[in-house]
Amino acid sequence: MLKIVAVCATLFACLPALGQAGDNPVTLVEARAHAWRAPARKLMLDATRAGSRIVAVGEHGIVVLSDDDGQTFRQAATVPVSSTLNSVTFTDAEHGWAAGHWGTIIATQDGGETWKVQRVDTSTDQPLFSVAFLNERDGFAVGLWSLLLATHDGGNTWSRVAVPKPAGGSRADRNLYRVFADRANAIYVTAEQGAVLRSKDGGASWKWLDTGGKGSLWAGTAAPDGRLFVGGLLGNVYASSDGGDTWSHVDSHTTGSITDLVDTRDGVVGVGLDGFVLKTSSGAPNFTAMQRTDRAALTAVVINGTDAPVLFSKDGVLGR
Repeated sequence: MLKIVAVCATLFACLPALGQAGDNPVTLVEARAHAWRAPARKLMLDATRAGSRIVAVGEHGIVVLSDDDGQTFRQAATVPVSSTLNSVTFTDAEHGWAAGHWGTIIATQDGGETWKVQRVDTSTDQPLFSVAFLNERDGFAVGLWSLLLATHDGGNTWSRVAVPKPAGGSRADRNLYRVFADRANAIYVTAEQGAVLRSKDGGASWKWLDTGGKGSLWAGTAAPDGRLFVGGLLGNVYASSDGGDTWSHVDSHTTGSITDLVDTRDGVVGVGLDGFVLKTSSGAPNFTAMQRTDRAALTAVVINGTDAPVLFSKDGVLGR
């Protein structure tokens, strides 16, 4: 695996290469995460809320926690892996899961303080890019080469799910980037070539949806007004008001590739490479965007308890 040297123009397309030169996979998944002097300055790849707490994950198995709305962060007490973590999700203030390289899935029952391994596959580095749960039992994780996993017992066991071939494709081999659910518990997975996977029956069957785009879609969320938003390469965003049956292109007013989209109380906030922060309100036709003067490579955003966005990047926590 290659050493992390920079965040390139297509950060998420490079995720399979994140790691350390010469790493032994068995060592990575069996060694605890190193205790860093400044953990909040490490590369962060995803963040979420666990009740009032903010939890973020990233390189070298880093997990950081904030109990003051993102003003300060500390490293989690026990993380049993040192491989890169790409995604984190919680169903309540206590129960959470994180996923990453070597197909690793770890879980916590104490708000992210301590974690245990649920799954790992050192036979091949087929990274998981995203994990999400509908409730404490039913969850899904997605990754490289159409890797789709499901659990119905809280992650005690994970099963591989067969992904259908996309229209015109000879096999199911598209990378799957972000899994999320809408208010009706329909499940969506963003993918390459402007495609989205959808399941309306709890993951029993899946269907490919065409947004009309051609580039990779790295982010997705369901807005409070019922619309779905997905985004990715070169600032492209697509929206659906009918559960994904039809999609329309939305002006994001950004040129940097979008790496995260999250719902707020009254809309959606997103971030992207080149320091772009974008937002839209319920019912608004388009996004507004602001570019940070530092043009930071933003990788994730979470809305804190005061409804303010907390930003994460290749250089760690940036705050607001």
